[in-house]
Amino acid sequence: MTLHDRLRYAFTALRGARLRTGLMLLAMAIGVAAVVVLSALGEGARRYVIGEFSSLGTHLLIVLPGRNETTGGAPPLVSETPRDLSLDDAEALKRSRHVRLVAPINVGAATVSFGGRDRDGVIMGATHELYEVRHFKMGQGRFLPPGDVHHPQPVAVLGARLRRELFGSQPALGARIRIGDRRFHVIGVLQEQGQSLGMNTDDLAIIPVTAAQSLFNVTSLFRILVEAPAREAIEPARRHIIATLRARHDGEEDVTVITQESVLATFDRILGALTMTVAGIAAISLVVAGVLIMNVMLVAVAQRTAEIGLLKALGAPARVIQRLFLTEAALLSLLGAAIGLALGQAATLLLRQLYPALPFGAPLWAIAAAVLVALVTGLAFGVLPARRASRLDPVQALARR
Repeated sequence: MTLHDRLRYAFTALRGARLRTGLMLLAMAIGVAAVVVLSALGEGARRYVIGEFSSLGTHLLIVLPGRNETTGGAPPLVSETPRDLSLDDAEALKRSRHVRLVAPINVGAATVSFGGRDRDGVIMGATHELYEVRHFKMGQGRFLPPGDVHHPQPVAVLGARLRRELFGSQPALGARIRIGDRRFHVIGVLQEQGQSLGMNTDDLAIIPVTAAQSLFNVTSLFRILVEAPAREAIEPARRHIIATLRARHDGEEDVTVITQESVLATFDRILGALTMTVAGIAAISLVVAGVLIMNVMLVAVAQRTAEIGLLKALGAPARVIQRLFLTEAALLSLLGAAIGLALGQAATLLLRQLYPALPFGAPLWAIAAAVLVALVTGLAFGVLPARRASRLDPVQALARR
């Protein structure tokens, strides 16, 4: 009996018991769809987090005060340190060919006022270099001007939503606003960019870093962002930063340097493992579907005893009977997997519509694994019914009829 004959026989048998076939297809389809949807959720979370960190910049190193060893996760907001980072520290870091840009930053909160309107906003003190380091885009005007960091101009760049809420339809460029008890000239408005690592850039007011230190009455820095010129320069730049700051801090290594790639790699590993875990949990449902296939096919063997006896009476050997039932199990698995893939992809598209910020999408390995596990499960649990059918005695089978 050829493969074509076995397939035609299996299709005929499946069409002859539509309710039984439909139940087995449904069980297998639910299992495959669960794998696709859960792996799409995990992959969407992984892509979202990686994208958030990538938006910080390229070849980025983050210098934190304090010697906390951080190998993953978001940078801690508070760290204990015997010595603060200073603007002179940031200036010293520029003296290396492995460093392309250095952007010292301070962050605080203050009330921003214009024309009788007040709004609490996040104030970021920065320098001209932050524009390139963070890949900001201007909606209007220009970013903070380059120049002597110790003698800043009283200028400010506003986030898109902060500008809209303070100025409404009025032009913001050239206007004078009050931040805390200081006055600043608005010279630019950022393009709308939304959330980035928990901070909404649309709500920011960016002023010169020394102006921010004066506003918040501090002399230390919140972070120093350093950009290396190339990926190969990241490690030399990290060594340069540690050596330079150790020399400036009386030989004490009291800073933490986080490379963007290490953070990305850590999140990639954690979220990749999470995706595989949830996909594995969902794959358990495929095993349950396989058990259902086995049970239903055992019942089918009992119901088709006369049919099997007739095949054996006509000369069909035991291996042919086994192949017929295994072909039927494989067809059920593959058809169920195809339906499950369609349902899973439809559910993923629906999730994308509901949550457009999250790039849901099942990875190819999850789709391939779901189909493979469905096929293997169907065949494995089809072996017992196939063997039982092949061992029937043709005389007794026909006699039972």
